[in-house]
Amino acid sequence: MRKKYILRIFIFGLIIIAMACKPSKLLLEKVGEPRDGMPINNRLALVYSSRYQISLYKLEKLHPFDINKYARIYIQLIEDGLISPEDIYVPEPLSDEQVLSVHTGSFLESLKSSRNIAEYLELPQAKVFPSKTLSRGVLRPFLCSSGGTLEAARQALKYGVGINIGGGYHHAKPHKGEGFCIYADVPIAIRVLQQEGIISKALIIDLDVHQGNGTALIFENDETVFTFSMHQGDIYPIPKENSDLDIELRAGTGDYEYLEILTNHLPRLFELSKPDIVIIIGGCDILHDDPLASLNMTEDGIVKRDWLAIEACLERKIPVVMTLAGGYSEHAWHAQYSSIKNIIDNINNM
Repeated sequence: MRKKYILRIFIFGLIIIAMACKPSKLLLEKVGEPRDGMPINNRLALVYSSRYQISLYKLEKLHPFDINKYARIYIQLIEDGLISPEDIYVPEPLSDEQVLSVHTGSFLESLKSSRNIAEYLELPQAKVFPSKTLSRGVLRPFLCSSGGTLEAARQALKYGVGINIGGGYHHAKPHKGEGFCIYADVPIAIRVLQQEGIISKALIIDLDVHQGNGTALIFENDETVFTFSMHQGDIYPIPKENSDLDIELRAGTGDYEYLEILTNHLPRLFELSKPDIVIIIGGCDILHDDPLASLNMTEDGIVKRDWLAIEACLERKIPVVMTLAGGYSEHAWHAQYSSIKNIIDNINNM
């Protein structure tokens, strides 16, 4: 009798878990295939796909980056009634031709090697998988998320603001990936739009805690793209590349000092670059509890940071894109969720 009672409790528990998981699964299924969305207040386009999700039989959990971050943000936005799944623009993955606008042919060849992919991910355990498995479980999601940055840029040019709930792979270089970055999504988006004659000049505002060394290298001596990186000076990458303007922050920098520095530099960035589009790399690894850095920013500070940069673009009527980049604390997803919520609220009140 006692065994039957325990069994019933166990089955009931499984049903409850299944019921709790089902809505999230259904929400993710609604953003699986490429399609157009609906701009919020005719000013903001949100871009996301469930195909951003990296899957390596749970091995991906060994890396400090929370690969569920993007999905958690998307689902929370819907559960809080801020958007519906139909609002989301679901992007196409990048094509080889688009990737080659920035990367070398030898780089594409290197992606046929499991050892190389594991090196780019900084996840040595991944080299045990066949390259086909890594292509499906890693490269395809990165192509989709990188395609999201291009889609967000296209929509920003139409409506004013585009947010990719993903992207920001600023360590990737023309000939190699690095630092959990495979494809240089932001440079690819800029190059594709330049090749199509849609834009001439771009400004990159990199606010991730780590310098955007790949982006700096790609656009070195390129007068059509201005690279700005505001990062902690004494951490990876070492040595650093040279952006057009680098601001190195000391460990312990908090909200007040950070926001004051950014506020003071923004006008100069627009004056120097005269951009047709701005792309923000909005990493939240500046949070006080991030395990890979040691700045002292709060969630409220990140919310203010992102709106400060976006509002500066809107005031100048310059299309702006935000990508989410890094963030390794358990609260990283919520900080970026709060930032996007704030942007939606402000856009709705305009």
